[in-house]
Amino acid sequence: MDASFRKLTTKEKALKINLDEKIYGTFAEIGAGQETAAHFFKAGGASGSIAKTMSAYDMTFSDAIYGPCDRYVCEPRLHQMLDKEYNLLTKRLSYRAKRTTFFAFANTVETLNFKRTNKGHGWIGIRFQLHPNTQPNDCIIHLVLNDTDALWQQQALGIVGVNLLYACYHYMDPEEFIISLIDNLSEGRIEIDMFRLEGPDFHHVDNRLMSLKLVKNGLTQMAMFGANRDVLQPSEALYKKNVLVLRGRFRPVTLVNVDMMIAGLRQFKKEADVDPKKLIVLSELTLNDLTKDGKIDENDFLDRVDILCSLGQNVIISNYQEYYKLATYFAQYTRGKKIGIILGFNNLLRIFDEKYYSDLNGGILQAFGELFGINIKLFVYPYIKDFESKELMTCANFKPAGHLRHLYDYLLENKKIEDLSKVNEKNLSIISDKVLAMIQNGEDGWEQFVPHKVAAAIKKNLLFDYPSPVAMEEDD
Repeated sequence: MDASFRKLTTKEKALKINLDEKIYGTFAEIGAGQETAAHFFKAGGASGSIAKTMSAYDMTFSDAIYGPCDRYVCEPRLHQMLDKEYNLLTKRLSYRAKRTTFFAFANTVETLNFKRTNKGHGWIGIRFQLHPNTQPNDCIIHLVLNDTDALWQQQALGIVGVNLLYACYHYMDPEEFIISLIDNLSEGRIEIDMFRLEGPDFHHVDNRLMSLKLVKNGLTQMAMFGANRDVLQPSEALYKKNVLVLRGRFRPVTLVNVDMMIAGLRQFKKEADVDPKKLIVLSELTLNDLTKDGKIDENDFLDRVDILCSLGQNVIISNYQEYYKLATYFAQYTRGKKIGIILGFNNLLRIFDEKYYSDLNGGILQAFGELFGINIKLFVYPYIKDFESKELMTCANFKPAGHLRHLYDYLLENKKIEDLSKVNEKNLSIISDKVLAMIQNGEDGWEQFVPHKVAAAIKKNLLFDYPSPVAMEEDD
């Protein structure tokens, strides 16, 4: 973007929409979300873009208009609102269809209550046309409001609403679209942890990449999508669930990764306080593991997640390098349910390395208080120290620094850390970097180190720079 480019103010964005003769629609805002339409009224020329505004603040009125809903601040309610308002708009104003791009803007939001016992958050959605007489597109986001005052949260919400509507009509580049959502807001006031853009004008948008861009651009620390490749909203997907997570690079997924997950899941389900019916399993990619030389290769990212999704895995992208931050994030939604983290022996070494906690006033004790103070357990996968002697490194022979030995013993005694049992030791010699090099060089034999489904996908879709058969024949 040109360094001389000046971002439009919220008022300028609203005015530009108002003065566009083609754009016309409605605003429906319930709960604490009655802020966005006000910007368009105050900007001037609102009659050029607003057909109707409304707010069904009372729950009974809301149900009478949109139908019953178990919860009012949720995605299903947002869809009810969009369906109702867009259908009503296009039906009543059908005479304008040839010259108008219609939109329906809706949000349902909860800000801080009087006693401040809740967390401000909400859903915003827009159903919109880019061309007259065409099928509409949908853009849905979930945001977390971090201001410590309800009025400030409302102000931030109104700004995001204007940014979103403006972006839908003026930004075709996914990166620009995402970044523009926090225009005119100071850092940290909001988080956007779910983004979905779909429709006839946005076939080029992969919402998994949009999830990555949310984390990459600092709009959230965590984004998530399911095995069916649909983006998920973390707080809803994790709510009161037992969580089991495996962090890895998955470049590619090897038999080691699969063995870690199978052994971890088998052991986690045996925990007395784990309900297998309320369990979600996650594969985690960190932003750091996706970054090389300061850049993220989006094709490489999609290669990895395509493989994980094909294996039925839910995927999370996080910007949490330290495990205690990851655990704290989960805990705010799991509400006391057990969290399991599967990790390799080398990561256990990292957890007990005090240099990673130098930014904390309480150092390693503060980090461990946050990590192990909640209902969490670490499952450690062994490591072969010496391939000749085949000596296994496990929790039993792990030796932290002398002054941390009693702390480690305490965690072992209280079953906060535990070895994974019944692992397939034949897989321990598999090194993912070597497997990747074999794939990229077109060498024979790499297939034996990955699941059959993974090998087939790599060959079929030429993942991880696997050379095409034509290229290999030419080299021969």
